[in-house]
Amino acid sequence: MFSLQLVVWSIVLVTSCSALDLTFPPEFKFGAASASYQVEGGWNVSDKTISVWDKLVHENPDAISDRSNGDVACDSYHLWQRDVEMAEELGLHFYRFSISWPRVLPTGYSNYISKDGRDYYNNLINGLLEKGIEPLVTIYHWDLPQNLQELGGWLNPLITDWFADYAKVLFSLYGDRVKTWLTLNEPMAMCDLTFNSGVMAPPLVVEDVGAYICNKNILIAHAKAWRIYDEEFKPLYNGQVSIANQLMWFEPLTPDDEDLAEAARENMGGRYSHPIYSKDGGWPPVIEKMIAEASEKRGYTKSYLPEFTQEELELIRGTFDFYAINHYTSRLIRHAEPGEELGPWPMGDAPHLNGKVLVNPKWSNGTSNWFSIYPEGLRRQLVWLKEQYGDMKILITENGYSSGVGLEDTARVNYYRDYLEQVLLAIKEDGVNVIGYTAWTLMDNFEWTDGYQSRFGLYEVDFDSPTRTRTPRASATYYKNIIKAHKLVKPNNVF
Repeated sequence: MFSLQLVVWSIVLVTSCSALDLTFPPEFKFGAASASYQVEGGWNVSDKTISVWDKLVHENPDAISDRSNGDVACDSYHLWQRDVEMAEELGLHFYRFSISWPRVLPTGYSNYISKDGRDYYNNLINGLLEKGIEPLVTIYHWDLPQNLQELGGWLNPLITDWFADYAKVLFSLYGDRVKTWLTLNEPMAMCDLTFNSGVMAPPLVVEDVGAYICNKNILIAHAKAWRIYDEEFKPLYNGQVSIANQLMWFEPLTPDDEDLAEAARENMGGRYSHPIYSKDGGWPPVIEKMIAEASEKRGYTKSYLPEFTQEELELIRGTFDFYAINHYTSRLIRHAEPGEELGPWPMGDAPHLNGKVLVNPKWSNGTSNWFSIYPEGLRRQLVWLKEQYGDMKILITENGYSSGVGLEDTARVNYYRDYLEQVLLAIKEDGVNVIGYTAWTLMDNFEWTDGYQSRFGLYEVDFDSPTRTRTPRASATYYKNIIKAHKLVKPNNVF
């Protein structure tokens, strides 16, 4: 049934978009995404070993808002066939999922490959291909084997080789069928959110230096994996590899804050992009300068942003086939007042940049406490990437809306409509080469520290049901209609 709110919104939208061609480019692809720990369950089946997330939720359940865990989650380990059915029902061109490192390599190393782990992903990949759906595989989406964490995890430079070995195993097992790979998902969350705030697994706060050591190690790990594929597997399979960065758009609170806003964009996006995508490589110069100044103020004898050797710089630079962006939300930023208390980067403030991060009170919010809606931020972020790194292919690998339970999710429909409109504007008016869009997420899942309280799914999951029943929401119908029409249809088509 129509709601009055949706009718009014549709009239306003049609009026504002009347001059825009709502058709997507012919080769543009639509997908949906998930991640292994968030959906698979089966945390201790067969010979799988524990991950950093298994350890966190079992030893400190209070770290999760509803004290839940991913032990069963959506039970996709057993219900993968239903996941393939959902992807087919939506008409997806591709399904992005991640592989659990400790499920495939229980020791963390390449000396032993689990037969059950290998077969699980073989079944999922083959099931998708049988339905004409491309598998897009993320090699690492945060579930690090706990035994590697006990050796230092992403703060140990040896992990760059451990990860490269892991990636080579996956390329060998699945490269004949998987043509698009993402090495790591959201290194900003893996490094900055983890080691600055301790809210993610592993729950460690390593002030000042931790995020930057992790940052460098991740870039090297990605580069080693990319070069293995490029040299050994691309000649065989002609696939493509990238890394998925989460980018939050920063708007200046006042014109005087524009330089600070640009520094914040470089601090979130540039630190994980400039070494790979820029012509010169290395850290963004503005970040090198600001971190050096912050280090000196804190009494360090040298910058805690680690330097690249020339060999490392050359190793990392150019290791991409496209740019993968996860985007959900935006922020305002201003210069901090003298003595003003600043929270940790990135979900608090920007203390190393002396910046205070704010939310525009005019923006609406999702269920997650970090989630503010500003569709124009996605377009501006896409244009920024083009301006920074040139006319490259860009794949949106995550974008979605957090809600509560319920099948008539008008707010999510509105979110997808507004953000996809901005994607079209970026393509048609700004000339950005966006090649595809990925909805987060295919189904409700374990949403990290929010547990099951934040729902992002196109399909609602009944977590009280032994069979984890999946039911399409209104947004699933809407997204299906967009894919089928290959254009941005009016939201009222969902009813």
